[in-house]
Amino acid sequence: MTDFHQDFLPISRQDMEARGWDRPDFVYVTGDAYVDHPSFGVSIISRVLEAAGYRVAILSQPDFRSCEAFREFGRPRLGFLVTSGNIDSMVAHYTAAKKKRSFDYYSPGGKAGNRPDRAVIVYTNRIREAYGDVPVILGGLEASLRRFAHYDYWDDKVRRSILVDSRADLLTYGMGENILLRIAELLDRGVPVKKIRDVRGTVYLCDPEDRVHYEVAATFDYNELKNDKRRYAEAFGVQYRNQDALNGKAICERYDGKLLVQNPPMPPLEREELDRVYALPYQRSYHPVYEAAGGVPGIEEVQFSVTHNRGCFGGCNFCALAFHQGRTVRSRSIQSVVEEARKVTQLPGFKGYIHDVGGPTANFRYPACDKQLKDGVCANRKCLAPTPCKNLKVDHKEYQRLIEEIEALPKVKKVFIRSGIRFDYLLLDRNEEFFRKLVRDNVSGQLKVAPEHCASGVLACMGKPSFDVYSRFRRRFFEITKELGKEQYLVPYLMSSHPGSTLNDAIELALCLKENGYAPEQVQDYYPTPGTASTVMYYTGINPLTMKSVYVATDYHEKQLQRALLQYNRPQNAALVREALRRAGREDLIGYGKECLVRPEAAKTVGSHVSKTAKTDRKLDSRGKSNGNSRTAKTESNRTKDKKAPAAAQSDRRKKPLSKPITGGKPTGVYGKKAKFKK
Repeated sequence: MTDFHQDFLPISRQDMEARGWDRPDFVYVTGDAYVDHPSFGVSIISRVLEAAGYRVAILSQPDFRSCEAFREFGRPRLGFLVTSGNIDSMVAHYTAAKKKRSFDYYSPGGKAGNRPDRAVIVYTNRIREAYGDVPVILGGLEASLRRFAHYDYWDDKVRRSILVDSRADLLTYGMGENILLRIAELLDRGVPVKKIRDVRGTVYLCDPEDRVHYEVAATFDYNELKNDKRRYAEAFGVQYRNQDALNGKAICERYDGKLLVQNPPMPPLEREELDRVYALPYQRSYHPVYEAAGGVPGIEEVQFSVTHNRGCFGGCNFCALAFHQGRTVRSRSIQSVVEEARKVTQLPGFKGYIHDVGGPTANFRYPACDKQLKDGVCANRKCLAPTPCKNLKVDHKEYQRLIEEIEALPKVKKVFIRSGIRFDYLLLDRNEEFFRKLVRDNVSGQLKVAPEHCASGVLACMGKPSFDVYSRFRRRFFEITKELGKEQYLVPYLMSSHPGSTLNDAIELALCLKENGYAPEQVQDYYPTPGTASTVMYYTGINPLTMKSVYVATDYHEKQLQRALLQYNRPQNAALVREALRRAGREDLIGYGKECLVRPEAAKTVGSHVSKTAKTDRKLDSRGKSNGNSRTAKTESNRTKDKKAPAAAQSDRRKKPLSKPITGGKPTGVYGKKAKFKK
């Protein structure tokens, strides 16, 4: 064992014994390869526990077919920590069409199959086989977003809380540093795990007659939730409104003689606490044992990036952040972030470019308003949508100063901002200095933004602002770009078949794309993942935040039609586009006019003769151009190839780990200043 390997936490008995340990305090079981980087939850929690004096060993992607691999370190002194990894194991394994993925960003060499489906449940059962009643504590995204009875897209039913199904002792939700420090302290003092019931940010099972330590907002019954969609939507609404540490109450669910209790959330880490967490001795890479397999692809997107904030008050309904990190924003000090950036510049392979200084939303530094610090987030009001709250504080000065101080570091040539910029918040800033700086200095050829759709009803279901806001942002972005003499593009994320989207809405978006000269190469189908309001809409047809009915495209073929409309110019989509337009009574958009989305079917051959139209269509199809709107598609694709945006920017969306599968599409087409925009 080399000194270099000793800088990582132990991943084998040999590593552990080389440190002089007889056994660890905690064994951390994870479905991901071990990457010692602060973008990976396992690394953060392990380093926090280590800094508090606990011995933590990492059991990474153990063979789940028997319990033998779970005996690697022996029985830990305090217990097992269990997570599926950075994302839900079902999302990691399956596409929105429920097809098996062939690539895993969080496994050595990208090889799929190293973790089981529903990894948290499988791992816990194997631990029980190996050690019986040893304490088992769940954490991470899969556990956090499945802590209540939840609709499961893959089973197409409401499953029980993952705590019930796994037979673990405790579940931690949200950001777990202080939660696990408190649990570790109690276990270390000899408190039985079954008696730990007052820690915020935890979920536990007890007898129905046992006392609950916090005021209870509501109690639901699983047997009712799984059969009554309206009741299920109501339960989610209560859960959503109690996710704030200042005003959230406990929530209970009954399960056949047992009571599941979620305690109120743990308060978010304040600035000084965040600074301490990110100052821990991360190696900022995958463990060297994975080198022979080609490393772990998930590090590529974050290795030269820095996270400066947590939480998001954006409130998109398809995003799980409200249920995990929360709606209140906290950020690190400028000094802390700059110091981490300095470490990044010293890494092997650093070429002068900081790829991102961001977080859930890059341009948020503080809570949305002063009221949030005293009373918590509003239970029935979003900060930005459908219109901005009058109490919203908008200021980019500190974020701009942060970026400028990183840019001043030796070895730094350029700082890019690639995580989501909330464009509606940006437009609210009357001081345009940061906007101009962003366009001038911090766009890597392409800026990713998330309008997601243009139809007002769909945007309302998404919790997004009106499309007019995006149009104003886009127009100003290109005005500033032109003033600065730059050639830059926008990459808008687009989503098909989100709850609320009808065929007519998809047609409206297709016409909007045509009008603005944009041909997306990829579109993300809506993916119903656990822990989001949009997933509740998908399952129940009810918006849980308003309890109003919502149209939902659940039929696979209709989803195909909506997706095809967003890529109407592709020859292979022509038949689907024509079918969609006829279903919607929009045959006027089938033809040869400028306003049409697709040409009619080619004329039938008569004897050996073929109509001129059919010949033209075949010629266009053989060249791979659009059969009816080839000019726009050709202009966009040629410009993307010819201008050659920086390689990192071109490959960014393809390489991005699936850490946020539920936040928007993956188009690689771009808006460029040569596109014909309607003013």
